[in-house]
Parts: sequence; structure tokens; C-alpha cells
Amino acid sequence: MMASDLADQTMARARIPALDLARTFAIGMMVVFHFTFDLELFGYLAPGTTTLPGPWRALAILTAGSFLFLAGVSLWLAHGSGIEWRAFWWRFGKVAGAALLVTIGTYMAFPDAFVFFGILHSIALCSLLGLAVIRLPALAVALLAVVVFFAPDFARSEAFNAPVFWWTGLQTVPLRTVDYEPIFPWFAPFLMGLATAKVFDQFGIWARLSNPAPSRAQRILSLPGKHSLIIYLIHQPILIGLIWTVTQVIR
Repeated sequence: MMASDLADQTMARARIPALDLARTFAIGMMVVFHFTFDLELFGYLAPGTTTLPGPWRALAILTAGSFLFLAGVSLWLAHGSGIEWRAFWWRFGKVAGAALLVTIGTYMAFPDAFVFFGILHSIALCSLLGLAVIRLPALAVALLAVVVFFAPDFARSEAFNAPVFWWTGLQTVPLRTVDYEPIFPWFAPFLMGLATAKVFDQFGIWARLSNPAPSRAQRILSLPGKHSLIIYLIHQPILIGLIWTVTQVIR
């Protein structure tokens, strides 16, 4: 699912605790979902619990959409007044490098369903694409988000069936992977986050939300949101290790 590493760019203004809290909430949803997924993996829950349509699948979609939305917000906060290229490439490199680690790790664990374009891959590419539209009016960005969201309904084609195009999400062949957020439709929540951030700036909302001296409770609750990339990378090995250990004890 991402200063935040999973869904943040280095910000050139006062830190906004509300965004860190939002990231913390998204991380919490991610951990709950993956814990449930792991229980299914170990046979404690029925097959399909987290993958078939239902509340757990809805939670997965909401979690991924939240991270991408917040990534769009962060792109504007970091680069809305001018693209800071050094900061951008530093953050991009960290996210892209972490995405590569996820691909390698999941290939070792699930060679038939490894992550080749998951949430980190999507955030990295969406950040690049976001720079191309960052100067558009908020309404234009929002309308583009609608087009991107519905693109799979009208733009799917066998022309995208080659693996080199699977990042688009426009192929017609089914894919097997444990995490998949292609550009169409997942660039849509990123764009909506970007559009929302631009509107908030126009109405001075970010200035009102900035808090250089948050309360102790805010600081504690914001910690996961400030370090979401490392949490993303280590939480699954920890969860799987715990469940495996408990399984060995009780079986």
C-alpha cells in the first residue's frame, strides 16, 4: 500500500497531521485485509474468502484506492508550486525499488501468481503520469479520472494481451496474481486525489489543516502513516511468521 513513503512525496510545506492519520488508517485496513488473506492461505478460512466478491474484496479495493488517492494528494502538495525534481526522483526510486523487492519476494513465494504490477508499481507509474497533468485545472483532472475509471469498459482489446501491456489493465486474457492495480482503472483514484488537493488549495483548506505542533496523540497515531513503506514491506513476513508459528504449536 507509501515524511510517508508509500503514498507521500517530500512536502515543501508544513506537515499536515490529518494526512498522516489518513495514511495510518489506510495501513490499518491493509494489515487487517492481509491478516485475513493469510488466514485463508493457511486454511483457517474458506478458499475465496478474500478474493471473491464480498466485504473482504471490497476492503481490498477501498484500501488500494485510499493509498492511490493519498498519493495523488501528496504529489500536489509536494510539487504543486513547482516540480522539485531531486525530491521527486528520490521518492520515485524508493517506491520503485520497493516494488521490485515485492516482485522478487512474491515470485519466490508464489511463482504462479507473483506481483508484477501491484500497488507500489502503480503508485510509482501514477506519480510519473501525474506530472503530465499536474498543471491542468482541477475539473479537467477529475473528468480525466472518470474516463480512466471507465476505460476498461470500452477500451479492452486483444492488442493488449501481450505481457508487456499488462500494466495497462486493458487486456482480455485473465491474469493470475495476488496483487494487481493496473493503470486502468487505478490511475483514477490517484487523479481524484490530485484534483481534490488542487481544490483544497484554492479554498485554503491545506493552510487550515497544517499544524506545526500536533498533540501527542496525533503524533503517536501518525507514526505508521509517516513510515508506511517500511510497514508495507515488513508486515506480511511478520504476519505470516506469526501464523506459521501458531500453526506449528496447535497442530
